[in-house]
Amino acid sequence: MKKNLNILLVEDNFIEIVKLKRAISHLEMDHEVVEAENGEIALELLRDGQINPDIILLDLNMPKMNGLEFLAIVRNDDELRHLPIIVLTTSNNSLDLMEAYKLGVSGYIIKPLKYDDYIEKIGHTLSYWSVNELIAN
Repeated sequence: MKKNLNILLVEDNFIEIVKLKRAISHLEMDHEVVEAENGEIALELLRDGQINPDIILLDLNMPKMNGLEFLAIVRNDDELRHLPIIVLTTSNNSLDLMEAYKLGVSGYIIKPLKYDDYIEKIGHTLSYWSVNELIAN
């Protein structure tokens, strides 16, 4: 049975935030999205218990703390390391990809240029995580 997801979107680009929300709406999915504009804010939300996400969608290229730095901190935190983190980025740099997997990312998605392709990737990703057996926090 599919469940509605609580998603933490760590993304500094307003257009990308709107794009994800529109894709979810277009797909007629009823997931809750909370945004954090950088890794520092996301860590504060997580550590203060302000959000208890089922999954985290993480951009790599952000100010203050980039996605790989955020990923390393979360994976080294006993309270947070279990959270599924999916990189959602424009970076097709193979070094970023390898580093993300070395740090324990749950998935790596390159944002397609075409909106229809983006919707398809988001749909597949969120459909999978909505039926996956997630750890109850």
